[in-house]
Amino acid sequence: MDLVPVVDLIRYLQRNLGRWTRAEPRGVGLHFRPASNRVLYQPLGVVGIISPWNFPVALSIMPLATAIAAGNRAMIKPSELTPATSALLESMLGRIFATDQVAVVLGDATVGAAFSSLPFDHLLFTGSTPVGRAVMRAASDNLVPVTLELGGKCPAVVDRGWSLRRAAHSIAWGKLANAGQTCVAPDYVLVADEELDAFVTAFATEVQRLYPDIASNPDYGTVITDRHYGRLVGLLDDARAKGARVLEIGTVSTAQRRTHPRTFLPAIVTGVTDEMAVASEEIFGPILPVLPYRSVADAVAYINARPRPLALYFFGPDGPARRQVIERTTSGNVSINETLLHYAQDDIPFGGVGASGMGAYHGQEGFKSMSHAKGVFEQARFNATDLMRPPFGAWFNRAMAYLLR
Repeated sequence: MDLVPVVDLIRYLQRNLGRWTRAEPRGVGLHFRPASNRVLYQPLGVVGIISPWNFPVALSIMPLATAIAAGNRAMIKPSELTPATSALLESMLGRIFATDQVAVVLGDATVGAAFSSLPFDHLLFTGSTPVGRAVMRAASDNLVPVTLELGGKCPAVVDRGWSLRRAAHSIAWGKLANAGQTCVAPDYVLVADEELDAFVTAFATEVQRLYPDIASNPDYGTVITDRHYGRLVGLLDDARAKGARVLEIGTVSTAQRRTHPRTFLPAIVTGVTDEMAVASEEIFGPILPVLPYRSVADAVAYINARPRPLALYFFGPDGPARRQVIERTTSGNVSINETLLHYAQDDIPFGGVGASGMGAYHGQEGFKSMSHAKGVFEQARFNATDLMRPPFGAWFNRAMAYLLR
């Protein structure tokens, strides 16, 4: 997940860059002809990239590759929470590029704050919504345009009567990849009220199928820091204290806890109310609230009453329910009968909306977001625009009457 998308994107950029960089002819109003219009895409200059810890390679190199494809130079501030990977990026990129082409800046949050205050020509930030707000405030002092790839509470809606095993299989994979520390991970699931218990059973079964003996399973990730681990414990404690039911999947022995102290068992939370932190905070871990709905309209209303998510997942056949969820909700992207994999599609834009971000990259949209689209109007030698200039007379009056008809 941290390497293959990088290679795929670079190949995609190589295949398409020649087409994207050609001048785009545009239409010309009849009264301006035979003039011509075209759009040229030029580099912006220096692009700043602030990358997070959860996918420290992909979320550094993918925007870097896009910035370079658009002809820019770049500076990267990787996360201080992945020091070994950040040091590797500095060393690797330092061997490939001169520092005035690509520079890697290491340091803590103080360095990150200073980095976001630099007068870049464009700034791309991937991370949490609160930090994204601070980055945007700092960038605004220099009128730096920003692309913000944030997170949010990404819902998964399971249509009534759809295969719960199929839905649970995909949701379990998407929720537990990287131990849930993924901005597009399903944050909570909405299922028909009469199918809630069956879905909980199906989800637990699929987790055990994907990760047998989960506490010692090398395929299952751990939480990044003690602080983040404590935050997840606090979410469950808060839910229990306010009446939720919590089902943890698997067990951790004392010996396993000593060797892997930040292994967090997957947990299903039911009986969730709006007063609970799991209902309002982005979870970013292997905790899955499961909520019932009476009708698809109720599920849509629940999603729309909350900040717009980075991703939305729908499980069900093509039909009225699917169309209702897709057409009446707003999210960054949608995957149907799958989770996460829309992120790996190179030819569609990836980005959030509202609290989940602004702007997009991947696809041609990424190239355009890191380019300046310069419109060029070229006047022909012989043209009729002199009729619109003083001294005004009969020809001008006829031309105005035609244009304003």
